[in-house]
Amino acid sequence: MIARAWGTFLLAFGALLLALICFAWAIVAVVLLPLATVGWGRRIGRMGAMYCFRTWLVTMETLGAWQLDLAELDALRDSGPIILAPNHPSLLDAVFIVSRLPDAVCVMKGSLLRNFLLAPAARLARYVPNDSLLRLISRAAPELERGGQLLLFPEGTRSVGAISAFTEAVGAVSRRTRVPVQTLVIEDEVGFLGKHWSLTRIPPFPLTYRVRVGRRFDPPADVRTFTLELERYFARELAAASAESPVQGGEMVGSVSRLRG
Repeated sequence: MIARAWGTFLLAFGALLLALICFAWAIVAVVLLPLATVGWGRRIGRMGAMYCFRTWLVTMETLGAWQLDLAELDALRDSGPIILAPNHPSLLDAVFIVSRLPDAVCVMKGSLLRNFLLAPAARLARYVPNDSLLRLISRAAPELERGGQLLLFPEGTRSVGAISAFTEAVGAVSRRTRVPVQTLVIEDEVGFLGKHWSLTRIPPFPLTYRVRVGRRFDPPADVRTFTLELERYFARELAAASAESPVQGGEMVGSVSRLRG
């Protein structure tokens, strides 16, 4: 009973806190949009998103909601323009990645760019809509040329099961821009906020997450062949991860101190 009550509190408090952080940053973004130059707004917008998400993750980890190992992402901060291609088990995936990378360029659904909690901050950071592949490429290319790191999920939406069929968007953008694809493998034991997870369902806190840096692929000559290879790579990596023993408390390297790093 006590565990369920605490879990309910964590779920409600976490959602409220994230909404308040996003609302506060949206207000700041609304003020900055007409005042900031494009370049300055881009830098401030992306750094602001990073620190907002990091603050939320640290707060929730301190309360015991989860244990995170995101340290490998730090090695990508100064790696120049890349296309970040993670698997997509939950709604938290982009939050994990953006919280560590100060020049991440999120690819977002067009509908989210009309949401007040997200739209002003997304416009300030010059995030990219995915309403069509041609528009995605045309918007992503100049951001990559400036050194941005494009966050694009190969599945296009959250996974159904371990992994869903990949779209050709990652390969198409990489081929057109000649920018390599850096895979990120997200290990998620419970599937909290996955495709079919009810928002009222209380997970078994604390949750454990790990994001590790996978193989880097060169820009492809053939997009379809590349997409199949990328999908097979993730299937192998996730199968191997699920076969390993779960990481236990004392072995979890993603403590609060590492998350703040």
